[in-house]
Amino acid sequence: MKAPIRVAVTGAAGQIGYSLLFRIASGHMFGPDQPVILQLIEIPVEKAMKALEGVAMELDDCAFPLLKDMVLTDNGETGFKDANWSLLVGARPRGPGMERADLLKGNGVIFTAQGEIIDRVAAEDARVAVVGNPANTNVMIAASKAKRLTADRFTAMVRLDQNRAQAQLAKKAGVDLTAVKDIFIYGNHSPSMYPAFAHATIDGKPAAEVINDQAYLEGDFCSTVGKRGAAIIAARGLSSAASAANALVDHVHDLMTPGAIHSVAVKSEGRYGFDPDVWAGMPVRTTTPGAYEVITDYDLSDAFSQQKLAATNQELVDERAMVADMLG
Repeated sequence: MKAPIRVAVTGAAGQIGYSLLFRIASGHMFGPDQPVILQLIEIPVEKAMKALEGVAMELDDCAFPLLKDMVLTDNGETGFKDANWSLLVGARPRGPGMERADLLKGNGVIFTAQGEIIDRVAAEDARVAVVGNPANTNVMIAASKAKRLTADRFTAMVRLDQNRAQAQLAKKAGVDLTAVKDIFIYGNHSPSMYPAFAHATIDGKPAAEVINDQAYLEGDFCSTVGKRGAAIIAARGLSSAASAANALVDHVHDLMTPGAIHSVAVKSEGRYGFDPDVWAGMPVRTTTPGAYEVITDYDLSDAFSQQKLAATNQELVDERAMVADMLG
């Protein structure tokens, strides 16, 4: 059997964490032959730590053969120690009357500390996936604190948006989900992001030709994908949890699967016209487990795509400006 890998998870007793941990322990994220050690991190509040104890009891009771050990802690130095993957799920939620700048700065404090600790104590092959929102800017802040780990080790999740977009196209076309290919997410994980139907295919044909409804694609499709999280809150009274956890499983699984092509928020380096210093969703191809290359040859030169890319880039640039004093 392979040596266990260490997986640190913040916000481990929260709703996403509760939906996530059992999937990791059962082998869905890293494969059916990869043992894991879960390093579960919660905030230093008695209620949160008691809840974490309960989650750990349930993990024990599942008797997962791949789960070799658990660490329960409210201390980042302990939680991120020797971690091969750090899944940053926990984040400060937006409260009543809170401006976006306040949310960005509040989370900036959290992700500054986490970035510094991970860089200092995590494993040599450490990789980081950020889920806590605003994910693109949170990962930028965390990565800016790293001196040992390079920027490519830090990614943020836009896979939930990709999964939503794939499902919406399949429903509209009346086809099986697997018929929809090459639908990728560009930009911010927010309503401004662009689900680029321009190069998506359905049963091997251009999605725009199959659906044959440009008004829908440019209007309701983009709007539904971009505002799906808000729609779920309105219907359920709570944020997306199971679907977010599932998307994180997909995100990491595909980053560990050579040849996989999928949407990931990475440091843009100026690709697709994004500001070089923001983290933006774009298509990547996994090269070796944990490493990737950005695919740069998709054509997004049409006027609508350019408009959408410019809008989401501007939002990312604005967010970066709001936390400029926290970077570096």
